[in-house]
Amino acid sequence: MKNYLEFEKEIKSLEEEVDNLKSPFGAEGISEVNTQKIKDTQEEINEKLKETYLNLNSWQKTLVARHEDRPRANYYINKIFNQFTLLSGDRYFGDDKSVIAGFGLIDNKSVLIIGQEKGEDLNSRIERNFGMMRPEGYRKCIRLMKLADRFKIPVICFIDTPGAYPGIGAEQRGQASAIANSIECSMSLTVPNISIIIGEGGSGGAIALASSNKVIMLENSIYSVISPEGCASILWRDSSKSLQAAEAMKLTAKDLLKLGIIDEVISEPLGGAHRDPELIAGDIKHSIIKNIRSFENYSKEEVYEHRKVKFLKIGRDQGFSKSSDLNDMGLSYKETIFRKIISHIYKNKLLYGGIGLVFIAGLVSIIY
Repeated sequence: MKNYLEFEKEIKSLEEEVDNLKSPFGAEGISEVNTQKIKDTQEEINEKLKETYLNLNSWQKTLVARHEDRPRANYYINKIFNQFTLLSGDRYFGDDKSVIAGFGLIDNKSVLIIGQEKGEDLNSRIERNFGMMRPEGYRKCIRLMKLADRFKIPVICFIDTPGAYPGIGAEQRGQASAIANSIECSMSLTVPNISIIIGEGGSGGAIALASSNKVIMLENSIYSVISPEGCASILWRDSSKSLQAAEAMKLTAKDLLKLGIIDEVISEPLGGAHRDPELIAGDIKHSIIKNIRSFENYSKEEVYEHRKVKFLKIGRDQGFSKSSDLNDMGLSYKETIFRKIISHIYKNKLLYGGIGLVFIAGLVSIIY
C-alpha cells in the first residue's frame, strides 16, 4: 500500500481514480476499460506531481526525506554493488544492527560499504533501532575503515539517520567518544571516501560518517545539526514552529550546495525517490563510479590533503590552500582583496581617522 504525505492529498485521490479505472469490474459488472481516461488522468497526476515537488518548502522536503516508502541503504547496497560480504561486530561489545557494513564490488573495484539502515517495516525498524547507531556501531565502522585504509580500498557511506541513539546504555558505553573517534578516522583516511545522504542526515550521527572527500545528497534529503522540531523546541519552546526552523536552518540539498557544505546533488525522479527506486539507484551508482575515478591518479597524501582543504574552506571566502613552496607542507589562508583592505584600515584606524578629520576641517575652512 502506498503512503501519502499531507500535501499529496490531490495526488492520492487521482491515483485512486486511476486504479478504479483500470479495474474491469464496475458497479454493473464487467465493463470496458476506458484507456483514454486513464491516460488523461495519469497526465494530470504527472502535472500535479511536477507542480507540487517543484515548490516544496524546507519542511515539506524534510517530510519527503522521512517518507516511509523511501528506499533505504539496504536496497541501494543490493542494487548497486556485487558480491557484497557483510561483516559484523566491533570486537568490544557486540554488533549494531542499525548499520550495515561490508566489502563489495562496483565497476570491478573493491569498496567498503557502510549504510545506516532504518528498516522497512515495524519489526525491522525496531531491530534496526530506526537507524540510530549505538557506540558499537561507530566502532564497527572505525574498525572496517582502518582495514580498508590498510588495503587501499575506497569507502562508500550511505547516510540515513535522525541522529545517534541517546539512550542511557549508549551514553554509558561512550557514545560521544565513539562519534568523535569516527569523525577523526574518516578525516584521517588516505583512501577516497564518499558519503551519500539518501534521507535524513541528522546531527553527529550523520557527521560521524559524512566527513568525506565527497559529500553527495539526494535532491529531497536533508542534512543538519539537529531536527527542525528540536530546533523549534529550543529556540521558540514550540515544536509546532518546525516550518520556520527548517527554513532558517538551510538543511536542504540546494541550500547546502550553495553554502559549500556538500559537493553534489543527485536529482530525484518526479515525486521523489520512492516513486522510481531503480532509476535513483542507477543515478547513485553512476555518481559513485564517477567520483571514485576522479581520485584514481591521487596519491594517498593528496587524498588526505583534498579532504582537509575541503573542510577548512567551509564558511570562509577563499579558504586555506597549500603553499606554492614545495618544502612547505603547511596551509596558508588566502583573503580577498576587499577583506585585505578592510583589515588594513582597521589596523590603522587611528591614522586614517586623523587623516579624515584633517580633510573634513580643510573642507569646512574652504567652504566658510
